[in-house]
Amino acid sequence: MARQFKNPIPTVDIIIRIGKAVVLIKRRNPPHGWALPGGFQDEGEACEAAARREALEETGLTVALESLFYVYSNPRRDPRQHTISTVFTATAVGQPIGMDDAEEAKLFTLDQLPENLVFDHGEILSDYRCFLETGCRPSPKNR
Repeated sequence: MARQFKNPIPTVDIIIRIGKAVVLIKRRNPPHGWALPGGFQDEGEACEAAARREALEETGLTVALESLFYVYSNPRRDPRQHTISTVFTATAVGQPIGMDDAEEAKLFTLDQLPENLVFDHGEILSDYRCFLETGCRPSPKNR
């Protein structure tokens, strides 16, 4: 009898900076709330390509990826299923527009984030703020 594996699903999230603000999207689908642009990685697609595609699909922005920020894999990070997110930092120019499964896209400073952040995106943005202040990236030692 073949054993069915329930493996985590690969996703990407992108911290997009425009000036001193970051882009967040208001999700059209559950779980509702504000989130980093991102989504599921397609079969045969590199993480970097998925990040660029998701940013464009959800915000209308063409991003310049800067770096791999961290990989977030807490099994409870997404209430729908176990996902592993490869998180990138990126820059862009222009005004984000909510597209695809984003009802709205908006710029927020790290000091003025909305309260209803979904998934673990509050943790990711807290880690990013710490990185900007100290230069230290998240580490497996801290998890």
